[in-house]
Amino acid sequence: MSLDKQNKLWGGRFTESTDAFVQAFTASVDFDQRLAPYDIQGSVAHAKMLTKVGILTEQECQQIEEGLADILSCIQAGEFEWSVALEDVHMNIEAALTERIGMAGKKLHTGRSRNDQVATDIRLFLRDQLGMIQSELKRLQQGLVSLAEQHTDTIMPGFTHLQVAQPVTFGHHLMAWFEMLKRDAERFADCAKRVNVMPLGSAALAGTSYPIDRFMTAELLGFSRPSANSLDGVSDRDFAIEFCAASALLMTHLSRFSEEIVLWTSAQFNFVDLPDAFCTGSSIMPQKKNPDVPELVRGKTGRVNGHLVSLLTLMKSQPLAYNKDNQEDKEPLFDTVDTVLGSLRAFADMVPNIKPVKASMLKAAKQGFSTATDLADYLVGKGIAFRDAHEIVGLAVRLGTETGRDLSELSLDELQGFSQDIGDDVFQVLTLEGSVCARNHLGGTAPNQVRQAIMDAKTLLAE
Repeated sequence: MSLDKQNKLWGGRFTESTDAFVQAFTASVDFDQRLAPYDIQGSVAHAKMLTKVGILTEQECQQIEEGLADILSCIQAGEFEWSVALEDVHMNIEAALTERIGMAGKKLHTGRSRNDQVATDIRLFLRDQLGMIQSELKRLQQGLVSLAEQHTDTIMPGFTHLQVAQPVTFGHHLMAWFEMLKRDAERFADCAKRVNVMPLGSAALAGTSYPIDRFMTAELLGFSRPSANSLDGVSDRDFAIEFCAASALLMTHLSRFSEEIVLWTSAQFNFVDLPDAFCTGSSIMPQKKNPDVPELVRGKTGRVNGHLVSLLTLMKSQPLAYNKDNQEDKEPLFDTVDTVLGSLRAFADMVPNIKPVKASMLKAAKQGFSTATDLADYLVGKGIAFRDAHEIVGLAVRLGTETGRDLSELSLDELQGFSQDIGDDVFQVLTLEGSVCARNHLGGTAPNQVRQAIMDAKTLLAE
């Protein structure tokens, strides 16, 4: 029987055709055609394995490889005719292959099912995309380190509750972002281990009676190993959920970066200037320079978080093994990949070109009594209990607030009115530079500690 694009590959059991609406409703080819290169990659490896175990001849294998290569070229050229009637990417490619090479094309599906086929395709796709995401993430980390290296001594206010707390350096703040991304990189690397497991050979759910060699197929496809259980192999989507969870955390970090950048570019803060290439203007207000890239990344975090919840909900009540529900896994996964890649690329391009406005940062750091803790630490060094020192400094801050002066602007006599233990050496610790340099320990904001953190980061990225 000849096979045209309207014939189902599973139609033997059915006595009537599928309803036209149901056919369109259940089809996935509009979005899963994106998996075509991976589907063909998996099919070539499967054909080579079938040849090794004697199910296909060398000639049939060659026909299959050449036919699939021709189909891939047509797809890449935009000349392939996709059919909703053939439901998905797998059946479209198989039908086209059979149309080209005949009986050998029909033999290709021996020993496998669409269930293990799609599970394999998704893993191949995600493994590939993970590599690109890790590359862009590393590029962003390198940009952060480069910018931090230029500003190990640039003083800015550190905040708690969005109130000025203590002075830090801009380089130290940037390296805090780096630490967040380092954890993201570790999560993606760990996730990749579980992505790189091959379900092919699980068939529909129970394996196959054919003498297949799953280790050979896994090696051909670059998987670390075949999956250990056929039921789990076809129904597992943990790897996709784990990827989306790691992506949601990454996007949450980028959203936090974005929030700070948006605040810092405002006229009220004026801490940094973004390149024009990453901003837009207003249609009505000619003075506006809007930080659209960080705002948009901040907004896109919501859709990635939503995709994570979508996949968790998709899987929460599914019995083993494969169910049609799992067709709904691809669009959230695809969009998560695209959103993360786009966001990382935008940040990796933008961050190295951020220009801090040092004068504004320094002025802000002088506000809010940011060296108050340094005065308390100074008093502790004079033998005063910290709680007593805390009260003394609080009284000094009250005077500064009432008179509109910073602690460093109070006279020695005024400070000694709160404690006779205060000497004229106190003004060394009340400077911003002195405060920053005093935090000279691992993880502290002292410039030499920031430089060491940068060296450690460079070593890590070079590995």
